[in-house]
Amino acid sequence: MKTIIHVNQHVIKANRKHGKTDPVLTVKTYKSNFYGHEAIIYGQDGKEAARIIYRPHKPLSCGAQVWIETQNTVSSVRHPEEEAK
Repeated sequence: MKTIIHVNQHVIKANRKHGKTDPVLTVKTYKSNFYGHEAIIYGQDGKEAARIIYRPHKPLSCGAQVWIETQNTVSSVRHPEEEAK
């Protein structure tokens, strides 16, 4: 089943402006939407592969309030239209 994890920037900005901590992550499938402060991505072995974290009161040293953590190998992908720049 396809799952999309959406980070809602509007909620991040509203939380910052109003001092709130509403969930900014939406985990969407064709059947449902779940909202939260963290989302865990599992590998095919059933073990945690990555975690998306929203922590506005304890951001990373760079100031990021939302980030992805994993112990797995990660590679980056550039889109062809970016190669022309």
